[in-house]
Amino acid sequence: MRIWHQSLTVLGDLPAYEERMRAHIRKVVRPDTDVVLHGMLPGTYPANYPGDDIAFRFMFTLHSTQWAVHALNAEAAGFDAFAMCTLPDPMLTEVRSLVEIPVVGCGETCFHLATMYGRRFGMLLFIDRMAARYLEQIEDHGLSRHCVGVAPAGFDFNDVLGAFDRPGPLIDRFLAAARRMIATGAEVIIPGEIPLNVLLASEGIRRVDDVPLIDSLAVTLKMAEMMVDLKASTGLAPSRRGWSNAAPPRERVKQVLEFYGLGKYLSSQGKS
Repeated sequence: MRIWHQSLTVLGDLPAYEERMRAHIRKVVRPDTDVVLHGMLPGTYPANYPGDDIAFRFMFTLHSTQWAVHALNAEAAGFDAFAMCTLPDPMLTEVRSLVEIPVVGCGETCFHLATMYGRRFGMLLFIDRMAARYLEQIEDHGLSRHCVGVAPAGFDFNDVLGAFDRPGPLIDRFLAAARRMIATGAEVIIPGEIPLNVLLASEGIRRVDDVPLIDSLAVTLKMAEMMVDLKASTGLAPSRRGWSNAAPPRERVKQVLEFYGLGKYLSSQGKS
């Protein structure tokens, strides 16, 4: 099985994070699963931190159009699944309408799975303004009544990157924030975003007191494995009925991507 991993970061700008992620992935997927890491196009952001852009809805939406190209390239290259390894799930519904391979949303997976391990969940994040995005996702999935809140963890992206070399102090700050959220009624916690998740998971932090942490990278990739298996064994595939799900003509998709200047990023297989 080959899974196309897609990050919202430019991975070439974040070697320490990429290496930690590779090591964690090797621990969680099956031996016969090949996860190939992909990032955003080089130069997407003015620095190695996406948050300065994606904290604004317009910028997030515009950058999200890349994901259509990445998914088409994944399918054309013969990957079995496209794993959106970022919690805000850029263009999840739209991308599912474009390709026939399973498309797995990290946020969608984490929010639903959290309700299977406890009645009420909360989320801690380091891009404060993104809280509104996650609350919208949770509402769209019909899970608002299970959510105690989405709150800042009390540190930022650069703090997380620095903690890959010295994790102790940041982990202590996360634990304190998690306990505050537990005091509000959280029975499960989702650490957001994936750099924080990878740090905690690679340091063996899986629970805070009696509360489990959702390992967002792991559950997204395991969901991808399961969806590939289900498609192979039962033929299960997304609906193609309705405005959101119907697959647009592939040739017209390519024409529109060309019109907006994205066609040049389609692989040679995707253009054929």
